[in-house]
Amino acid sequence: MAAAAEPGARAWLGGGSPRPGSPACSPVLGAGGRARLGPGPGPGPGPERAGARAPGPAAAPGHSFRKVTLTKPTFCHLCSDFIWGLAGFLCDVCNFMSHEKCLKHVRTPCTSVAPSLVRVAMAHCFGPRGLYKRKFCGVCRKVLEAPALRCEVCELHLHPDCVPFACSDCRQCHQDGHQDHDTHHHHWREGNLPSGARCEVCRKTCGSSDVLAGVRCEWCGVQAHSICSAALAPECGFGRLCSLVLPPACVRLLPGGFSKRQSFRIAEAVEPGEGGDGADGSAAAGPGRETLVAPESGKKMLKIFDGDDAVRRSQFRLITVPRLASAEEVLEAALRAYHIPEDPGHLELRPLPPSSQACDAWAGGKAGSAVISEEGRSPGSGEATSEAWVIRALPRAQEVLKIYPGWLKVGVAYVSVRVTPQSTARSVVLEVLPLLGRQAEGPESFQLVEVAMGCRHVQRTVLAEEQPLLARLQDIRQMSIWQLSQTRFYVAESRNVAPHISLFVGGLPPGLAPKEYSSLLLEAMATEATMVSVSHVYSSQGAVVLDVACFAEAERLYAMLKDTAVRGRPLTALVLPDLLHSRLPPDSRPLLVFVNPKSGGLKGRDLLCSFRKLLNPHQVFDLTNGGPLPGLHVFSQVPCFRVLVCGGDGTVGWVLSALEETRHRLACPEPSVAILPLGTGNDLGRVLRWGAGYSGEDPFSVLLSVDEADAVLMDRWTILLDAHDAGSAENGTADAEPPKIVQMSNYCGIGIDAELSLDFHQAREEEPGKFTSRLHNKGVYVRVGLQKISHSRGLHKEIRLQVEQQEVELPSIEGLIFINIPSWGSGADLWGSDNDARFEKPRMDDGLLEVVGVTGVVHMGQVQGGLRSGIRIAQGSYFRVTLLKATPVQVDGEPWIQAPGHMIISAAGPKVHMLRKAKQKPRRAGTTRDARVDAAPAPEGDPRDSDGTLALGGVCLCRKPPDSLHEKWSQSPCCTLSLWGTAGLGLPFWVWP
Repeated sequence: MAAAAEPGARAWLGGGSPRPGSPACSPVLGAGGRARLGPGPGPGPGPERAGARAPGPAAAPGHSFRKVTLTKPTFCHLCSDFIWGLAGFLCDVCNFMSHEKCLKHVRTPCTSVAPSLVRVAMAHCFGPRGLYKRKFCGVCRKVLEAPALRCEVCELHLHPDCVPFACSDCRQCHQDGHQDHDTHHHHWREGNLPSGARCEVCRKTCGSSDVLAGVRCEWCGVQAHSICSAALAPECGFGRLCSLVLPPACVRLLPGGFSKRQSFRIAEAVEPGEGGDGADGSAAAGPGRETLVAPESGKKMLKIFDGDDAVRRSQFRLITVPRLASAEEVLEAALRAYHIPEDPGHLELRPLPPSSQACDAWAGGKAGSAVISEEGRSPGSGEATSEAWVIRALPRAQEVLKIYPGWLKVGVAYVSVRVTPQSTARSVVLEVLPLLGRQAEGPESFQLVEVAMGCRHVQRTVLAEEQPLLARLQDIRQMSIWQLSQTRFYVAESRNVAPHISLFVGGLPPGLAPKEYSSLLLEAMATEATMVSVSHVYSSQGAVVLDVACFAEAERLYAMLKDTAVRGRPLTALVLPDLLHSRLPPDSRPLLVFVNPKSGGLKGRDLLCSFRKLLNPHQVFDLTNGGPLPGLHVFSQVPCFRVLVCGGDGTVGWVLSALEETRHRLACPEPSVAILPLGTGNDLGRVLRWGAGYSGEDPFSVLLSVDEADAVLMDRWTILLDAHDAGSAENGTADAEPPKIVQMSNYCGIGIDAELSLDFHQAREEEPGKFTSRLHNKGVYVRVGLQKISHSRGLHKEIRLQVEQQEVELPSIEGLIFINIPSWGSGADLWGSDNDARFEKPRMDDGLLEVVGVTGVVHMGQVQGGLRSGIRIAQGSYFRVTLLKATPVQVDGEPWIQAPGHMIISAAGPKVHMLRKAKQKPRRAGTTRDARVDAAPAPEGDPRDSDGTLALGGVCLCRKPPDSLHEKWSQSPCCTLSLWGTAGLGLPFWVWP
């Protein structure tokens, strides 16, 4: 036995010197074994056809290269350059194509040995199948033409039938008690870079739209050639988003039996079988996307099963071999199809028994019956033989087993020990400890752990001390030869880690005491008092957080809560991580992201996935799954953080209300809130310069803008709705309602504008599938407005208004609107810009509301077009409105019919901190174009500025005119007003440079 840590070993894509204790420091596994495979057909013909194996160049990590003749334009997967000539070098297993001159520089491992190079096994989390243009599969390296899978946490793209051969190398986003890192390293992902990506080292183009080439760190975003990445320092600093990212070392989550999808609170999706095979057992031929066609003349097609597990599930792969191929050639082709790196001398092909083929018929892509020869000859004998074969391992008297240390601070990646029939888990631990420098410690403090590194799930099993290891290895091989290459054995400390799982439970009746919630859960879920306790109670929201001290009990509760309703309301259950706030860097201000996937059509869903990949998934929350409360609870002990809300004005108000209710529980009581507008009006987003609506901007640029945004204050208002005083109403037929409180940020409308909002809301409730476009939504608003154009209600006769305890006489109006921000109805300036000595200049942090009236739909349309402003009525900080009839009311776009009674509007405690997008920096002078424009004098009589903006008579005619003058001043890149000149017209005029 010997420690496997050679001085010359290099970590793949690790950068710099190999990190001690990382499997990447191990000698390259399988580099020579697979290269010794004899000639034979590859996984399938692509842009090349089979040729002779190159005798000269040696294969790179695990690859099995052979020289092929090219029949169509082909690019090198290392340098991404075109391969001139008719010859290239193709790996028979993973389809890696290379120039002859590039072979010696290949460091990308073959998929057959890639699992052995994974540093820390982390399963992937695949979403539903979708179409991904110009993307390549991370296993077979071919373009994704049919619906494919994409990991929700990293940038791995796969064909469905390539999933079983993918590594469990997803991003490590939290500590789970197994090999927790003290420093964070780059997490490289190969390929699928933008075509214009530049290498961080050589500054040359490293992206390609033709092949899977180049690498990118999925934390900091650094891009490089696979060769150049070795020159970068291995430590990752999270790049330009370092202050926004929640470091994985600060998040702890003991997953227990929860899936990764449940741990990251990702909505459940129907996932296909791991092999992507249909119910009939059909599969693609090899790792490519080959069409199942009849084999060429002189060749035959065979079905290959990998062990008992594949036979039981009727999952096979097809290979095409010459009819006169030898048994060794057929075996090697079968191993290539399954990406198995083992020595072919230890394996064999056996015909599938007739009883196992009853459901395995294959004809034209379907499974069908296969005739098995009674002689049971070898598959390459050229005579009538079986069409279905199973890969089996030959019995061994002893094996060499690699044992990995369960801790990182050790000088070797693994040690090799010889396993015999007498070897047990305890004897192996005794043998390994001296090799790892832990001989002074007793073996009773350590245990042997078996880790099955599946692509979708990583399973850890503690082996019993008397477990025979050789028999265990043979059992794994009997089930699947490939599975053994994805299985590791770790020697780890026997730490009795107390299980701790936090379960968020929402949807409970609000307003109960902690003991009442405990009794309610005890009745509904039969919880164990010794293992389950209520750690936090959010009574006003009807939610609790359970602290569960048993993995099995946590899994049972989670499953039951998802299917339970209390008092007619379905419950919500979420697994929450623990944030180790003391480990946060001093300059860290992590960003808490809330996304409403129902807003903005399908853009909300895309943003949810993008932010999970750019940040830590544990800081991104889906508002349709529990609302904002789970995220605020997770961040409650973070001393300083910011919030990004992706949604419409109603979504922003929802989050601000939750912040107000939980403010006293937060270590950061006043987090600043940024907005990514996804709604229809987006008035608050307009005022804070975030735009009129999200139109597909790069999410990375959005995060940079959040990091550079300026903090501003905004008033919040409380509206008390008291419907008890209905006796004075002339036609008061509405039933009295209990008092309730509503929070307001933007505006509150009574009358005609609330009636239009209510009609729109009802239309959307009836057919929600049609309301996925901002343009369509505005069209519906126009339609319902035209229907009310002749409507006359006489609102001034149905309400009474008091401002600061003073009665205010209302003019003849149809709508009364209280505005807090200078934007209403998709950017209109309802108050107007004219000076008025009676009122102060409105601001959203002045502690005052402006009261404006509109005379009808026509008046509202004129305000929208910028032709008129509203009727200024009052300005104050305390209002009392008496409704004499049931009247439509809307607050921040949420409408309802309010019964007769009183509405009291007053300031709601402290102001909220918002983030306003910083103004775009002016273009730096000094470039050739800028210098030329600055130096050239403007010709007299040409009213055009250096930016091509035409300005006449005080009007700025930009290439893309804004919705309103206010939006022009607040968002346009040319937002600074300046006097340009007379331009020979004798009149001064203004332009926005």
